[in-house]
Amino acid sequence: MEGISLILAIVVVTALAFDFTNGFHDTANAMATTISTGALRPKVAVAMSAVLNLVGAFLSVEVANTISKGLVDESGMRPEVIFAALVGAILWNLMTWLVGLPSSSSHALLGGLIGATVASAGVGAVHGDVLVTKVLIPAIAAPLVAGIAAMIATRLTYTLGRKADGKAAAKGYRAGQIASAGLVSLAHGTNDAQKTMGIITLALVAGGTLAPDSDPPMWVILSAGLAIALGTYLGGWRIIRTMGKGLTDLQPQQGFATQTSAATVILASSHLGFSLSTTHSVSGAVMGAGLGRKGGVVRWSTATRMFVAWGLTLPAAALVGAIAEWVTGFGSWGTALVAVFLVASSAAIWKISRREVVDHTNVNDTDEEPAGVVTAAMAAVTPPPVGTPAEGPAAQVTIPSPAAGPESPAAEPTPSQASV
Repeated sequence: MEGISLILAIVVVTALAFDFTNGFHDTANAMATTISTGALRPKVAVAMSAVLNLVGAFLSVEVANTISKGLVDESGMRPEVIFAALVGAILWNLMTWLVGLPSSSSHALLGGLIGATVASAGVGAVHGDVLVTKVLIPAIAAPLVAGIAAMIATRLTYTLGRKADGKAAAKGYRAGQIASAGLVSLAHGTNDAQKTMGIITLALVAGGTLAPDSDPPMWVILSAGLAIALGTYLGGWRIIRTMGKGLTDLQPQQGFATQTSAATVILASSHLGFSLSTTHSVSGAVMGAGLGRKGGVVRWSTATRMFVAWGLTLPAAALVGAIAEWVTGFGSWGTALVAVFLVASSAAIWKISRREVVDHTNVNDTDEEPAGVVTAAMAAVTPPPVGTPAEGPAAQVTIPSPAAGPESPAAEPTPSQASV
């Protein structure tokens, strides 16, 4: 086994920097609903998530092996290719964080890797069957499965808890939220930290430090777990705001259903080696829970922006990765130029973010948006479960104005009426 060269050391550091951005970018996946419903204070929530992300990093290496051994051809891979891939992934993570959109860090990494590999070795170096079966299909299926599961779970929780004391039930669901949020954090560490392990392992193989088909060394697992945990602790407050308040207003019952459904999907995918987007899973579950409560609102303008970001993630990161790989092809000065561009761009994005600071003190502030056409239509044709708050005595004495239909925001139950 050879020693680590300078370019390989740069790749490892850059990979850990990506892992750090993955942590604060995806903190919302585990803790947004817990924070928005008040189950945990913001700083306590992100600290808990950070610890469990670190623990989750040690539970499996299946996803890491998918990236390091399955997605692209290891033969002929150069460390510069992986460095270019990471540049595309980091810049996309930072740009979507700046505007508060919960895009997929996983797909940013995979897009950057695909683009850089194609620019270096051609389309044939990408294993299309692995891309389709373990990346693209899960990208479409995960939010649908998690959303449907969360919608059903939400309706069940309201139906089963219709006779429970309101305060006692809300307290119980908040405790359930804390447990399910911990499960999502554990699942996130198991799935997302492995992606950085896989990319570092691929770089070590490309640099001749590891033999082909090697599993991630222990120091790679530990460093990737620590990097994602640190990023998680700092908190991606902009995306937490979007996930917790920007998509829908969640009650504790919905938060519990959201996180349990998402965690189940993520853990199952990690076991199967699917490079799943935790962002897609949790976002789908949040929307499903919003639609699962009678009178719930999904803000479709925010959801539409999020869907657009999802669609652009792979091609945008691939394009940046391909351009970066082309520049590194000019030699050491090309690699240095790409590194300077990455640092300068990251600094510029951070400086722009300081114009409007979002942190733990204002993360739950949001502008209200009325229910959209899709929400109103789905609510109109969906019969409410027997005994839901929308049919209780408090809702029966609410008389909407003639201009407002029964599903308009004016007729929605208040948070106290919605809690059972």
